[in-house]
Amino acid sequence: MDPRAAYIHVPFCRRRCGYCNFTVTAGRDDLIERFLTALERELQGLQWPRPVDTLFLGGGTPTHLAPAQLERLLKLATHWFPLSGQAEFSIEANPVDLVPEKIAVLVDGGVNRLSIGVQSFDDAKLNRLERDHRRADVDRALAACRGRFASWSLDLIFGVPDESLDVWLADLQATVERCPDHVSTYGLTYEKGAAFWGRMTKGLLTPADEELERQMYLAAIDVLTGAGWEHYEVSNFARPGHRCRHNEVYWTGQEYYAAGPGAARYVAGVRETNHRSTTTWMHRVLAGRSPVAERERLGSEDRARERLVFQLRIIEGVDVRRFQQQSGFAVETLVGDSMRELIDRGLLEQRGDHLRLTRDGLLVSDSIWPRFLVPPQSFEAFSHRGTELTEK
Repeated sequence: MDPRAAYIHVPFCRRRCGYCNFTVTAGRDDLIERFLTALERELQGLQWPRPVDTLFLGGGTPTHLAPAQLERLLKLATHWFPLSGQAEFSIEANPVDLVPEKIAVLVDGGVNRLSIGVQSFDDAKLNRLERDHRRADVDRALAACRGRFASWSLDLIFGVPDESLDVWLADLQATVERCPDHVSTYGLTYEKGAAFWGRMTKGLLTPADEELERQMYLAAIDVLTGAGWEHYEVSNFARPGHRCRHNEVYWTGQEYYAAGPGAARYVAGVRETNHRSTTTWMHRVLAGRSPVAERERLGSEDRARERLVFQLRIIEGVDVRRFQQQSGFAVETLVGDSMRELIDRGLLEQRGDHLRLTRDGLLVSDSIWPRFLVPPQSFEAFSHRGTELTEK
């Protein structure tokens, strides 16, 4: 079957935040019209429209586009990816962009789910994150959007330098008071290529203490689940009926289309990633050349390993019997003695056919995945060179 999900990457932002390492083009609005022309050219490579059940426009900041440009983007997206009757159509949005004229364009264009990059309700914290909005902008945007979309989500960041647990608890309480349908919480990471990475390596930024990050993550789980949100994935919480269906496509190992600079697709067992440079991507597409920078066909075992890791990110975990039926591999065969070791350490638990992360396992999940992505003997050789699982 053809994929039933699609992602389009829109790289434009007003400015690049210090922690951002995504494919972003800041301060180059002169490129937007050419980008839209190139996007149309790339999508024409599909040959005919491909109906989908989930469509996600991310970035960058898609809502940074001017209303007429945003309308053109939505028409392109839904022409090449027609929405099924109950489709989820998501777009990432910046609070300062959610003005009445753009909201009307989104509603008229069929968008029914907003993912709003709030990050914090604390102005000092937003300033440290180099965001271009403040708490007042968030509340104005939420007031303008309320009742216009079937579902809306807030993104929050914790573990910012000099952030206290009290500041994070205040962010969580402010979120509860505004009652979004969905919440995503992420610990601040320092990625190579981002400005924060350079400052950290020079000693100009000090990452949050690991124990404080643990407390913040657990506080998010306790506060949000206590207020009625379901913790359904490592970083995500939802009201009943408001899980992000598009992300569930990734987490369950399904295939998906993608277009735009830096966009990654998974179609017919092949994973492709477009060139990350917006200008290089445009040059290639408009010259009639492939925009693909990387391409790989995963073998059946590699696909099974990826599916196992993604499914273990979901709080419900993995039905090991169904996993073997779908992938052709038993979990025990893929991970060897690591499974029993992690269970004995209280990081995994198995009840009947169900395998899932424990609360302690959630705290160190990023350290667990390398064990599952390579054969046991390969991991053992790697770990003996100094990469043992550590508690965070």
